[in-house]
Amino acid sequence: MGFGCRPVIDRAAAELSCHVRGRRTIVHPRSIGSWRNLPSGNGRAGGTVEGGMTTIGIIGAGHIGSQIARKAVELGYDVVIGNSRGPETLADLVAELGPRARAATAAEAGAAGDFAVVTIPLKNYKDLPAAELAGKVVIDTINYYFERDGHVAALDTGEATTSGLVQQHLKESKVAKGFNHIPARDITTAGTPSGRENRRALATASNHEDATELVTRFYDEFGFDTVNIGPLSESWKVERDRPAYVVRQNVQELRENLAKAARLP
Repeated sequence: MGFGCRPVIDRAAAELSCHVRGRRTIVHPRSIGSWRNLPSGNGRAGGTVEGGMTTIGIIGAGHIGSQIARKAVELGYDVVIGNSRGPETLADLVAELGPRARAATAAEAGAAGDFAVVTIPLKNYKDLPAAELAGKVVIDTINYYFERDGHVAALDTGEATTSGLVQQHLKESKVAKGFNHIPARDITTAGTPSGRENRRALATASNHEDATELVTRFYDEFGFDTVNIGPLSESWKVERDRPAYVVRQNVQELRENLAKAARLP
């Protein structure tokens, strides 16, 4: 599978992620305590899942994928990370993450996860392992950069959304938009406890209620409130160059920015 890419700036990632990690997801919605008060398996503060820890498959080893992996391990998740260049290219990252992480191919990562995060260049979305991700919630962080991905007519004319394209490819998965409109560096640093005044908010969208619920819980563990946009057909409201894209906003501000969004930027 070809997940390579040409250098192009992605404001959400702060740089373009050119590597790919993979892993798989079956939805086990989580009973979550305080995101910061429960001990994780590595001794750091974090959340737990009722019935034990869950495993996340991460496909895409760039800045967003790496940051999600870092925070997930801190919270006590196991992560399996895959890319197109081979597990050996992820040795440094896995060493940094510690015993809760292991490297794999994209397909192996997809198969291993209870749910998955896919964070690769849009132009490679058809390389995502559909069979291994079948039946699972897949959090899609992908943004459309025509400078990198080439022009996609259905996106340029507003007839489709990036997550909608991913859902069309992953027909047996439950795709939800997530983490595409926050700078990568903020994923591990900007979260705050639930109930904190002016807490940062992130948006999600999905055609599947259980996927929306999972992302909402996952965001909360990372320290963010959630605004549910609705189905994937509305996920364009947090795509590139819209008012809600890569800005710091609380729930009310995010709702206002979503309302300001134009279908074609």
